[in-house]
Amino acid sequence: MGFKVRFTPEAEEDLLRLFDFLLEQDLAMAEKAYAAIAKSVELLEVFPFSCRKALGGDGNPFLRELIVPFGGFGYVALFEIENGKTVSILAVRHQREEDYH
Repeated sequence: MGFKVRFTPEAEEDLLRLFDFLLEQDLAMAEKAYAAIAKSVELLEVFPFSCRKALGGDGNPFLRELIVPFGGFGYVALFEIENGKTVSILAVRHQREEDYH
C-alpha cells in the first residue's frame, strides 16, 4: 500500500526559502539539495512509520520527522501521517536551524 505525499503551503514556502539561500551560494549545490530532499521524500510513500516520532507537541504518534542527509548536516521534514493513504509534510528546516518556521 502506497501513501500519497503532499506538501502544505507552509512546507512549500520552507523549501523555497532553503533553495533560495543555497541558490545565492551555488546553483549546483542548490540542485543537489533539492534532489536529496526529493529522494528522501520517496521513503514516505512506502515507509512513513520508519521515521522518528517528533519531539514535543501533544505526543501525537502520527507526527514524525524525516531526516534528509546532505553534506555535513542536512534537513529535517516534519510530517503527519493523516490516514492510511496520505502523508502531509508540514514544515522543512535545515538541521542547524533552531526550529521549524
